[in-house]
Amino acid sequence: MQAVLKIVCLLLLAAGVASARELPDVIDEVRPAIVGVGTAYPPRQPIAGQRPNQLMGTGFSVGDGQLIVTNDHVLPEELDYENRQSLAVFAGRGRDARVHVARVVARDKEHDLAILRIEGTRLPTLSLGDSGTVREGETMAFTGFPIGAVLGLYPVTHLGIVSSITPVVRTAGDSSELTALQLQRMRNRYDVFQLDAIAYPGNSGSPVFRPESGEVIGVVNSVFVKETREAVLERPSGISYAIPVEYVHALMESIGGGD
Repeated sequence: MQAVLKIVCLLLLAAGVASARELPDVIDEVRPAIVGVGTAYPPRQPIAGQRPNQLMGTGFSVGDGQLIVTNDHVLPEELDYENRQSLAVFAGRGRDARVHVARVVARDKEHDLAILRIEGTRLPTLSLGDSGTVREGETMAFTGFPIGAVLGLYPVTHLGIVSSITPVVRTAGDSSELTALQLQRMRNRYDVFQLDAIAYPGNSGSPVFRPESGEVIGVVNSVFVKETREAVLERPSGISYAIPVEYVHALMESIGGGD
């Protein structure tokens, strides 16, 4: 009997070792699904005063490899249709990066989420997890483009913890500072993840994932700014927020995209 128990214990230990994964290995799997979201003009068409490509935030591919999750606030307010400017997804790494024309297929302004679709190439995808199982103090990571493409399209990963699960509403100093969006959120409160991790404006749309599995549990959508937007690069607060992935699940279901 003891011999049998010993064998069972050894098998369980072996299984545990086999299933344990190092963060560098998980990042290697996550990184190909990370994309930049922005705008692009047709190749070889110089536009006076305009940059040909502009990265505005981060996104990640899900579903069939042609669906991209990002923040709604990352999307441009308008496009230069006269000069054929388009919504674009930048996939790949460094010099291997490629531009994919994209279109919006779903938006959830209340939860600051959007889903885009690209044509042609299918990208590697990430799995969406269960944000209802997330606990305060849990370690998490997120990958994106914190300062845009200043150094090229090279995704950056940050590690931290879920420091709090808190209502999305952050109070204003007085009633004169309340915005229409804040008033709406007061009526329709929902919880978000407060992260003890440094993020920057370019991280908007980055997937927040479990470092042992790569399973997405949220989407970075804002950074707590102590002073000005410019100061966040020089003096980051170390406090960021993420939308639970349950709202991504709902948005995917609305377009029949599955998980």
